[in-house]
Amino acid sequence: MSKRVVPLALGLVFSASTVFASGWRIPEQSVNSTALSAAYVAHTTGADASYFNPAAMAWLEDRLQVEGDLTGIRLTTIDYTDSRSATLSGSSEGETFLLPQIHLVSQKIKQLRFGFSLTYPGGLAKRWQDPYPRRYAEEFSLKVVEANPSVAYAVNDRVALAVGVRGLYADGTVKSYAANVAGPGTYVSRDLDGDTTELGYNLALSCRVTDRFRFGATYRSKVDLDLEGNATLADNVGAPSYNGPARVSVPQPAVLALGVSYDFGRTTVELAFDRTYWSAYKNLDFNYNTTFGPGHPFYAFDASIPKDWSDVNAYRIGITHRLNDQWTLMAGFAIDNNPVPDKSLGFELPDSDSRIYSLGCRYRYNEHLDAGLAYLYDDKGDRTVNNTAEGGGVDGHFEGAAAHLVSLGFTCLF
Repeated sequence: MSKRVVPLALGLVFSASTVFASGWRIPEQSVNSTALSAAYVAHTTGADASYFNPAAMAWLEDRLQVEGDLTGIRLTTIDYTDSRSATLSGSSEGETFLLPQIHLVSQKIKQLRFGFSLTYPGGLAKRWQDPYPRRYAEEFSLKVVEANPSVAYAVNDRVALAVGVRGLYADGTVKSYAANVAGPGTYVSRDLDGDTTELGYNLALSCRVTDRFRFGATYRSKVDLDLEGNATLADNVGAPSYNGPARVSVPQPAVLALGVSYDFGRTTVELAFDRTYWSAYKNLDFNYNTTFGPGHPFYAFDASIPKDWSDVNAYRIGITHRLNDQWTLMAGFAIDNNPVPDKSLGFELPDSDSRIYSLGCRYRYNEHLDAGLAYLYDDKGDRTVNNTAEGGGVDGHFEGAAAHLVSLGFTCLF
């Protein structure tokens, strides 16, 4: 398992980062999925089928297909206005990331087709430098990488099944700093780094109900990220510093995705639904080689924090139009709900429901090469929360959260 700890208020970190999906999920892992707002379960027509519905690999052209994508993500500044005092207000820093993805599908071997994807299904970062938000989330950063080999089996000309292995690697950093905790000039701080490697599985089904109508279903298993590593806790109020092992466990939740598509000729429309099982995230509990009880300066870093997230749904529509033999146009829209209840919302993830808009295109240069470009805008709603009665630190209004994604990719067929 891991080496260093990411007591990453992880459950938190994964997320604030991913301001464009429920919790800390990143559904968009290719040009097509970005262009279609991830309405990409039944009508998966490229090498990225190895990730989005590996069963559909059975229907792809019988050639080796390799796709390489690069996605740029820009997270906007989030403004927090506190209802108690302007001195408690603040703004998060904007964040920019580049995520490469690789998808590969083999040629047919009788009724079998093999695939492989390397993606980033969760993570990114959130940082606050203003004094009050900083005490909860000075820096939360996380990277989750998934290697996903899979195999598809064509049962007949209409039905295909697939199974795959999820190999997840996560690493991250958490920093917190609280000033004037026991009088002017006093402070406590936390500095954590860590990583872990875990395994899960995925299942998929693809049905060509008719020549024009398709149905797809995928299930990605929950993976518990049992993180271990090192933590440094320090203060200047008289308690000895702690520098030693730490452990925490958080879930990468299970996801069920369903989609139906219909081909009207040059235009294909897909309706997709996915449910993310965030109810597996009950609490966030850091463990060290010693216990810090109530009244200790480090107690806030050791106490179990209830999260009680909810399972959430996303509703998506994607439209693909084949303009001619060279150009394909795409557009999408999604409604994506957030899993975080008011009582446990914090600066690590000031999440809210979102509306997602996207568009893109692909150009087929010749029979061996095509290129694609896509843009997605995630518009997060404002959110007002007061959870001080539940022991939270928020009594105010969050606004301005949004994300911009740009994906560029190339596909080679051999």
